[in-house]
Amino acid sequence: MSKVDLTSLEWCELIFKDRNKSYGAYKMRRDLGKRQAAALIIVTVVALVGFTLPRLIRMAMPAQKEEMVEVTRLSTLEEPEIKEETMKKVEPIAPPPPALKSTIKFTAPVIRKDEEVNEDDELKSQDELTQTKVQISIADVKGNDELNGKDIADLQEVITQTPEVQKEEPYDMVEQMPQFPGGPAELLKYIAKNLKYPIIAQENGIQGKVILRFVVNAKGYVEDIKVLRSLDPYCDKEAVRVVKSLPQWIPGKQNGRNVPVYYTCPIVFKLQ
Repeated sequence: MSKVDLTSLEWCELIFKDRNKSYGAYKMRRDLGKRQAAALIIVTVVALVGFTLPRLIRMAMPAQKEEMVEVTRLSTLEEPEIKEETMKKVEPIAPPPPALKSTIKFTAPVIRKDEEVNEDDELKSQDELTQTKVQISIADVKGNDELNGKDIADLQEVITQTPEVQKEEPYDMVEQMPQFPGGPAELLKYIAKNLKYPIIAQENGIQGKVILRFVVNAKGYVEDIKVLRSLDPYCDKEAVRVVKSLPQWIPGKQNGRNVPVYYTCPIVFKLQ
C-alpha cells in the first residue's frame, strides 16, 4: 500500500465519498491541513521571539559594569608587636613648689586710743615701710626661704595659669581592644552598606585595596584617620568618608581605664 497523506484533500474525498458532505465533520477534515500549518507557524514565531527578545533588550541597553564592594575580614590582619615602652607609661610628676618669702596680709586700720595701741601695731611711716623686708600683700603666706625665696606677687602669673593637659598618645595594643557595637561582623556590614563605588573609578576600571589607620579615642569616637596604602584619590576619599561616619565604639581599656588605641581597617574595591 502506498504512503497516504491523511491531511490531503484526496483522502478527505475518499472518506466522504457517497456521504453527506454538508455535515460539519467534512469541513473540519478538509481544513485540517491549513489549521496545522497555521499552528506550526504561530508556535515557531512565538519560540523565535521568546529566544531573541532578551538578547535584543541587552543589545538596546548600554552596557553597565556591576559593582561589588568586598570588605576584607579584619581577623586576617597580623597582630602588631606589643612594645614594652608603650605598655609602661609613667605619669608625669608635678614639680615641687618654689621657695617663698613671708608675706603679711593687708588689714584695714582700726581707730583706737593711744594707750590701747602696742608699739608693734603702730602705723609705720613710708620710710620704715621702704626699709623693711616684710612684704604686704592681699595673701598671707608663710615663707620657707627669706633670703633667696620669691615673692608671691612674682608668681601670680604662674599660679593663675591653668596647666595644659597633654593629649595621651594612642596605644598599638592594649588588654581590651576597642570594639564596634555588635562585633566585627556588624562593622563589615556597616561598611559594605554605606560604601559607594566612585563612578570615575568604575569607568577607569580601578579596583584594589585601601588600608586606613585611625584612632578610637577614650570616649569611643573615631579620629585621626590616615591612609596607609592608597589606591586612587576618589577611592581613598570614599573610604575615609565611610570610616569617619562610623558610630561610637566601645573604647579600649588598659589597666582598667579607657585609653586611645590605633585601629587598622582594610577596604577592597572590586569590579565584577
